[in-house]
Amino acid sequence: MRVAIDARKLHDFGIGTYTRNLLRYLARIDRGTEYVLLCQEADLGVAPQLGPNFHTVLEPSANYSLTEQIHVPWLLGRVRPDVFHAPHYVLPPAVPCRSVVTIHDCIHLMFPQYLPSRAAHAYAKAAMWAAAKRSSRILTVSEASKRDILRFFKVPPEKIVVVYNAIDERFRTAPAEEEVARVRERYQLDHGFVLYVGNIKPHKNLVRLIEAFAELRRRGFDELKLLIIGDEISKLPALRRAVHKHKLYKHVRFLGYLPDETLAVLYRLAAVFVFPSLYEGFGLPPLEAMASGTPVVTSNVSSLPEVAGGAALLVDPYDVGAIADGVCRVLSDAALASELRARGIERAREFSWTRSISRTRELYQEVCASR
Repeated sequence: MRVAIDARKLHDFGIGTYTRNLLRYLARIDRGTEYVLLCQEADLGVAPQLGPNFHTVLEPSANYSLTEQIHVPWLLGRVRPDVFHAPHYVLPPAVPCRSVVTIHDCIHLMFPQYLPSRAAHAYAKAAMWAAAKRSSRILTVSEASKRDILRFFKVPPEKIVVVYNAIDERFRTAPAEEEVARVRERYQLDHGFVLYVGNIKPHKNLVRLIEAFAELRRRGFDELKLLIIGDEISKLPALRRAVHKHKLYKHVRFLGYLPDETLAVLYRLAAVFVFPSLYEGFGLPPLEAMASGTPVVTSNVSSLPEVAGGAALLVDPYDVGAIADGVCRVLSDAALASELRARGIERAREFSWTRSISRTRELYQEVCASR
């Protein structure tokens, strides 16, 4: 069997994390299938790191461009795979083989106001419709996302297969004391802090998080800091305005992108992890925090209750007071915080990349056999 995988978003947040783990674990469990990776030029050397059954070919088209609608099918015609896997929702109509598409969420359809233009919304809607209709099977990452796909697209429910995401094993292992000391010193972590990890987009609800943090300080938690780890703050000016409005310049820190080794330490040092997103297809950071033994406060909407599985404190993400109340409860109640830590560790053990990617590989075989 020959499987082609679109790996052009290898270094992105979200889909990039999914793609990196897909390739890493396929390399561990499968030496018999030939994998052809469609890559940007900078990633053409990735195959030797994976194994002798992995090969790369150049796909120079930009993601979400008209060019990819023509060039990807042309390249697949040359490569001649049995199955093509698109790890995001773009599946060009002329793909010349059976296909699997991963639709992680329906964020662009649920919140079209967060897209840069009407044209971007039209492209996303058309691309997702084409992927849902033309693919042989649809992979998604939660039952909540499956419900959303069925809501927007009339496809048979049995066409959609839920395969959960999982986390990097390093979040399950306590970092060395020297690494903890290095991170403390590097980021001057001499106070307790609330932690957020993820990208900085409007639906992540970070303006309300900053407002809830301001409320916490008014309630007496005036030694507390808020660390926001993800994209640069310049990508969402509303965050800077919120910090200025509440005079939190010295208390809210934006650290940008950090490597997993540093994140693993920060998760464990945080007093509480807060993830008040308005919508998630899966929501990986809360699971990483739970695996690290950190109490989690997250939203009671979309897939987040499903992923948390009773191991996090759920709050209404549209209510600043509710977010502040949830964090306050964890900070004020040592027994609750301890219970959340224990339940979070147990819940995180239920998610495994090995199991998830093994199921994905089985799906390739099923699609190939159904030709």
